Parts: sequence; C-alpha cells; structure tokens
Amino acid sequence: MTEMEARYSKIRKVMEEMGLDAVYVNSAENHLYMCGFDNPDGNIIILKDKSYVFADSRYIEAARAEASPLCTVCLPGQPTLAEIVRDHGVRAIGYEDMHMTCAELEEIKKSVDGMGVEFAPLGKTFTDIRAIKTDEEIENIVAAQKIAEGAFSHILKTITYDMTELEVAAELEYYMKRHGSQKPSFDTICVSGTASSRPHGVPRPVKLERGFLTMDYGAMVNGYHSDMTRTVVIGKADEDMKRLYGTVLSAQTAAMSIVAPGVKNIEVDKAARDIIYGAGYEGRFGHGLGHGVGLEIHESPMVNMRAGDAVLRVGEVITDEPGIYIEGVYGCRIEDMLLVTADGYRNLTNCPKELIEL
Repeated sequence: MTEMEARYSKIRKVMEEMGLDAVYVNSAENHLYMCGFDNPDGNIIILKDKSYVFADSRYIEAARAEASPLCTVCLPGQPTLAEIVRDHGVRAIGYEDMHMTCAELEEIKKSVDGMGVEFAPLGKTFTDIRAIKTDEEIENIVAAQKIAEGAFSHILKTITYDMTELEVAAELEYYMKRHGSQKPSFDTICVSGTASSRPHGVPRPVKLERGFLTMDYGAMVNGYHSDMTRTVVIGKADEDMKRLYGTVLSAQTAAMSIVAPGVKNIEVDKAARDIIYGAGYEGRFGHGLGHGVGLEIHESPMVNMRAGDAVLRVGEVITDEPGIYIEGVYGCRIEDMLLVTADGYRNLTNCPKELIEL
C-alpha cells in the first residue's frame, strides 16, 4: 500500500464509522495531504470509492501533472456537487468545520438543497490522522529543519550591531529561501533587548538592542514546516541574564528527558514549568510548552496544561519550547523539535544551545 493509499484508507475508515458517504476538503493543508498537489484555492470531494480534485484554470495543468493518480482532476463544476450527490447516492457529507467559514458551508448546502443531504462536522478528524507522521513526512520535516539550522549558523557570522531586527529576520528568510525553503514556516520572530519579553514580538526597524535577541523561525519543504527558537545575547550577559537563560535551558532539558510513548502531555509541560516556577519565575512562562508540527506550524498534539488525558504516541513530532519573559525588561525562549520514538525520542534539532554572546 502506498502512502497515499494509506491516507485514503484512514479517512474512509472514519467515514464508515461516522456514517458518511463523502468528505468535502477545503483546507490547503488537507488538500495537499489527500492528493499530493499544493493548491490553496482547491477542494476535494472524497467518496467511498472515488475522489474528485477541483482546480480552476490557474492550477488545472499542474494538478493534472502532480495530483495522485487515485484522484480525478476536474475543473470546478465539472461535475457539480449536486451531480456527484445524485450519481453516487450521497446522503451524508463531512466538512472541515475547523477551516470552513459559515458562508462557505451555506453555499455548499444551498447547492444540494432539496436533495436530502445531511452535513456533519469532522472536528479534529484530519489533525488526529496527521498527528502520526510517516517516514516520508519526517524526512521532509528534517530537511526543512536542516535549512533552518544552516540559517542560524549563517546569522551568527552575519550579525552586526548596526543591523535592525527587520534586517536579521530578512537575512534568515533569505538564507532559507536560497537553500531550498519554499517559504518561511510563519512570520519570523526576531526581537531584541526589552522587546524580547514579547513571546510573539514583531521585528522592528530599529537597531538591535543590547541584551537578549530571540529568533523564532522555520523553513518549509514539500509543505512541511520546521520550527526552532534560539536566544543569543547582543553584547555581554550579566549574572541575572545567565541565571534566567540557564533556567530556561534546564527546563527544556527536563521536559525532553521524559518524552516517551504513553507519557501524558501535561506531564511534559509540568516538568519544564516546575523548574521555571521553582527558580522564582512563577507567572513568567505564560504559554504552553509545545505543539505538533507538520503541514501546519501548530497542529495536534498540544503539549500544555490543558491537554487533559492525552498521551504521547510514536510518530508524533512536537516542540519543546519553554520561556521566561519579564515584561519591559527581556525574555528568553529555547525550542527544539522532538520525534516520539518507541524507546523515547529523537531530537530533530541540531543547533548549539549554550549561551552565545555576540
């Protein structure tokens, strides 16, 4: 069974369990996942024994060349959803309620009005399926991460005190693009000095401030993201900065050390949080420890204090990214990506984590 056949087997098993005759895919990530062709404006209708991929005139030639042979590539409306419903006896359609707007849902409902079709939200169906990565998916994530690691090595040799945060971010992204990244995984975070206290701060057109410089960024290969954060020091770190950095690194290492199949996600978060709070930084670590990474930069599973009874599973790729942020002063975050394996974990990030002063 090919990888694409395995994906269809999984979604059709869910269709059977939910009593669905069809699934309507409209998100870019699941479109790519289910047909192998990247089309942000396309959609797919998956039936029990057939799959229609719809691509307009901008994408139709590429779709016919690149989409999986398991799919029939069509122009929009050839056939219409009503024709598919009629010809295949469709009575229940699952839709991506986590991506589809209310207006889009009303539009497709209207197109089959009077045909006795029911619509059911799919919830986390796709994200749960995608959470377990195949070898091919892991290779793509690793390839993206290696590009990001190269960018880190490059920026350490390139940074000058006269550069702005925007210029550092642009240099990271330019390097990644030149070395094979389709695009940045997300808007690059590059904040220095007092702005480093903002976990998702936006790069500013100002020269780098002395103190911590946090860079959170990633590359993309074949639609798969990487995600890493490194914090360095512009100038020299004082004793308080060294203590804060060491606490973040200890927390990250502690969380990583317990990653294994069957371990509760909340326990991994707690391992890091206990060290940070125990060091006197309670309330300074506001976000969750980590999240899944794949076709989306944030996807299942979540590794935080709201993860309930969820446990880690072999094949999941998660981030481990504790941080400490003191408003108006500075902040620090260190992030690696981890693959959960049968005997623990594999760190997919190969970058130095000792305190670097520039």
